[in-house]
Amino acid sequence: MQLFAFGINHNTAPLDIREQVTFNENTMEHALHDLVGNHAVKEAAIVSTCNRTEIYCNTEKPDTAIHWLTHFHHLPERELEPYLYRLPREQAVKHAFRVASGLDSMVLGEPQILGQMKNAIKSAQNAGTLGLLLHKLFQHTFFVAKEVRTSTEIGACSVSMAAAAARLAERIFGDISEQNVLFIGAGEMIELCASHFIAKHPKRITVANRTAERAEALARRFNARAIPLSELPEQLALHDIVVTCTASPLPILGKGMLERAVKIRKHRPIFIVDLAVPRDVELEVAELDDVFLYYVDDLADIVKEGLDSRLSAVAQAETIIETNVIDFMRWLATRQLVPTIRALRDQAERFRRHELTRAQKLLAKGENPEKILESLSNGLTNKFLHFPSSMLNHAADDERDKLVELINRLYQLHYPQ
Repeated sequence: MQLFAFGINHNTAPLDIREQVTFNENTMEHALHDLVGNHAVKEAAIVSTCNRTEIYCNTEKPDTAIHWLTHFHHLPERELEPYLYRLPREQAVKHAFRVASGLDSMVLGEPQILGQMKNAIKSAQNAGTLGLLLHKLFQHTFFVAKEVRTSTEIGACSVSMAAAAARLAERIFGDISEQNVLFIGAGEMIELCASHFIAKHPKRITVANRTAERAEALARRFNARAIPLSELPEQLALHDIVVTCTASPLPILGKGMLERAVKIRKHRPIFIVDLAVPRDVELEVAELDDVFLYYVDDLADIVKEGLDSRLSAVAQAETIIETNVIDFMRWLATRQLVPTIRALRDQAERFRRHELTRAQKLLAKGENPEKILESLSNGLTNKFLHFPSSMLNHAADDERDKLVELINRLYQLHYPQ
């Protein structure tokens, strides 16, 4: 079993690169089948969030798996190469543990990544691409994450992306109790954002989503109004704050739509936070004078607030992770010995059956049972010791001492030197 992980994240790649290699819910199962079915990959799981795209796999051909990623997204490999990290064996194990524990997030200690990783494993299970190795890896990963979060203060005082969006809105408007807020999307991130904005008591909240039922369900929770995405061009100008996070592969808010909204608003500012990857808002929107546009990476400074209070917990968390990496690699080493152990036992079983069959035939002929048992034991002993004895007798000078030491260890031999 060859564990290998690779990918890009917010530390290695800018947003315009990350958004080119995302996997949404609709493409995930197809992608997993394609990877495992055609590219020498035995198992695979894909973690795809706004901050990272990572692939964990069981493969002896890592370069083939990397080529698949670029081919699947129609990217030249040289374009992704400068941002890509490759993590074999224990490096992949340690990385998975750190990610799930919140040590590799833009928000140190944030809890959302653990749920995102669990969703990734669920997708792999549904696609049938999660085998023994990855199942064991992520089972251990979630155990480590729980231990880190319960044994340390890594999540204390953390500022989530959702909280950062609300804080930034307050910095721009001062008091948002007189502002109208529009949420585009109805996923987990929008729910989190809505919770933080509700606490600020905005004047009005609207939820827009492609699926009306999900928009209405979220709107009921927050005493908001639900609208379909088709009404955005008319409704946009009525809102001062827009938070968007959808799974759309193409932008939802374009420069032309925002220009018309600003004109209707008579140049009153509009604040937009785009937490989606790929982005929901065209990059050209940032050129408009009366639009304050922030993408997910722009919130980095705010989410780092309170970092000092959490840094003391990092060393403790890293110690927990290192110990568990050793435990997992020990398990992996034992799994790699399974074929050898199985072959050894199969050979011993063949010896046993051969001598037993021979003894049963002699018994059927009425021969002396004591002599048959003596012959059976001698036969088994000779067969078991034939190969090691032969190896010792025919060993070259430069390997004889090593063989003697090994056989002494295997058979627990103790004799005068």
